Amino acid sequence: MPNFIPPTPANDAATGFTRLLTVLNTLRTECPWDKKQTMESLRHLSIEETYELSDAIMEGDMQEIKKELGDVMMHLVFYARIAEEQGAFDILDVLNGVCEKLINRHPHIYGDVDVQNEEDVKRNWEKIKLKEGNKSVLGGVPASLPALVKASRIQEKARGIGFDWEDKTQVWEKVEEELQEFKDEFNVVENSAIDVEKAESEFGDLLFSLINYARFININPENALEKTNKKFIKRFQYLESKAQESGKALQDMTLAEMDIYWNEAKKL
Repeated sequence: MPNFIPPTPANDAATGFTRLLTVLNTLRTECPWDKKQTMESLRHLSIEETYELSDAIMEGDMQEIKKELGDVMMHLVFYARIAEEQGAFDILDVLNGVCEKLINRHPHIYGDVDVQNEEDVKRNWEKIKLKEGNKSVLGGVPASLPALVKASRIQEKARGIGFDWEDKTQVWEKVEEELQEFKDEFNVVENSAIDVEKAESEFGDLLFSLINYARFININPENALEKTNKKFIKRFQYLESKAQESGKALQDMTLAEMDIYWNEAKKL
């Protein structure tokens, strides 16, 4: 006989959330592993779970998304339980806090503010955040975000208060300008010495301008790059499998030989 009888599956969201709280609270008091966890020890696991959810979303695997959402939700409840033990806050404080924030930042729904479109909503959101105590519009962008994602968020935040280009043609002109400046620092024709620091700076400017242009044409640069990563991996693994079938090691093949399989992979 088990020490504890598992709570039965729920038929509504509220009861289901209570079931999760019950299970997590039991594990926290009874399981040796769960007892030992701290916010710091869970942090890297939470990051991993978030990336697994991201992978599932990119693959469009709804069953996997459902599973990973559960894992992420469990971690959120776990953090709240630890905070409750420390007397800092509890899960009810978390839920009420986020509800109050959403209500306050949607005055066009819960107040008398008029908006015409999505851009008005974003502008109001940033203005309200400043009234709440944020010292900078960019203050809400986490410092530890990957650089590509961070660049997108910085640009979105700036756009939210009206600091943006007027037309995408202006943005593309900026891309071409930055590309030329990078080429000036990193001349692919001349075999001259390169100032790596300057070239790196210009390359960063070029990437930032490309991310800006992607935003103007409604392309998520993180998603676009990840799809290209997956495409490259798939084609490279095809190349590896074909090389193995032919009894050759990739490092012993010529580039021309590898190109044959690579071009085959592009047609799949």
